[in-house]
Amino acid sequence: MKLLSWNVNGLRACMGKGFPEFVQAEAPDCLCLQETKLQAGQIDLDLPGYHQYWNYAEKKGYSGTAIFTKREPLRVRYGMDIPRHDAEGRVITLEYPEHYLVTVYTPNSQDGLKRLDYRMDWEDCFREFLCALDREKPVVVCGDMNVAHEEIDLKNPSTNHMNAGFTDEEREKMTQLLAAGFTDSFRSLYPEVTGAYSWWSYRMQARSRNAGWRIDYFLLSDRLKGNLKDAFILNEVMGSDHCPVGVELEW
Repeated sequence: MKLLSWNVNGLRACMGKGFPEFVQAEAPDCLCLQETKLQAGQIDLDLPGYHQYWNYAEKKGYSGTAIFTKREPLRVRYGMDIPRHDAEGRVITLEYPEHYLVTVYTPNSQDGLKRLDYRMDWEDCFREFLCALDREKPVVVCGDMNVAHEEIDLKNPSTNHMNAGFTDEEREKMTQLLAAGFTDSFRSLYPEVTGAYSWWSYRMQARSRNAGWRIDYFLLSDRLKGNLKDAFILNEVMGSDHCPVGVELEW
């Protein structure tokens, strides 16, 4: 089973940059999107063979997530049932007989870390949300988690310690999530691979220089590590400032 995740940074814009061709070529069993930046009725997306699930932000042109899956789930849940966190369309959960699949677009702490306090509250709530699911059945969670966990996960760690996505506080929340019973699929297979990034700034030709960050993840409940066959980053795929990431799982 091939699962992909991609922050498309505006799906309508990405449609003209090869998105339909990408889906056709990769033919994933499940594709999770973040930062769709649209509302219901703003796009007519024809994906034969896929069930579509959308979570829209109340604010127009902002945030948003989607999941396209070949396998119809038992149940779909939008958000975390926490009103202060559910207005931005950041979480979708699909329940299957053997596992949960969650896609997430974690809030950015923003310039000047003006949203860091909100981010810390979000992190605690989201960790508890995942742990509650994990107590029922194993969890696969993917998406733009807006943090480079370790220094190996970005090109220039020394100059970014006080910047959103690489603060000690954000990194510690990822450490806590992993310690709660989750595995970073890519690092579990490739612990020492450098230059493996999923996001690049549009400024200063960062992508052509591979001056990037790995902030897009597939995390698995620890007891699913035996089901993991591969984890990968499709850094040749254009269309967004992020590239898709994925896993191969065997059930």
